[in-house]
Amino acid sequence: MIATNQSNSPSDAKSNAAKGQSPLNVACARLKAAGLRITQPRIAILAALIKRGQPTTIEQIHADLESGSCDLVTVYRCLSAFEDIGLVRRSFYHNGTSLYAINLGETHPYHVICKETNQVQAIDLETTAELRKNVQAIEELLKARGYNNVTHVVEFFGLAPQAGTATK
Repeated sequence: MIATNQSNSPSDAKSNAAKGQSPLNVACARLKAAGLRITQPRIAILAALIKRGQPTTIEQIHADLESGSCDLVTVYRCLSAFEDIGLVRRSFYHNGTSLYAINLGETHPYHVICKETNQVQAIDLETTAELRKNVQAIEELLKARGYNNVTHVVEFFGLAPQAGTATK
């Protein structure tokens, strides 16, 4: 299961990435543009998110950092600040645990999470494209009805095929 907030709007980070800037440089530019300081803990947390490349828990991010580079509270505070400026997207395991993924403006796939193992798997591109097309049509309909800043949450939960056979 994963719940993910996504918007189908392009961002200027996408054009920066297209210009050949590294994802970390794009993320740091977003921090600077939002008026946030670029600190070593923030850089380390961003690098861990980029390296993971999929939604991950705060505890996993903290474990990926060099020992003593920053405490767990700092990770929580940084991710909250990153979420406030749209630099990360928060999603959830089926039990409510928050997951975070870097958001540099590119189109991200939807995911499904195994209820038994918590393994995150991207949904295939064809299904994602169809889902995105339908969601975009709904977003446009809502905008036409006067709604602003429309985003969405899509949740997919299930037992992965290998998890289901392991319990039989």
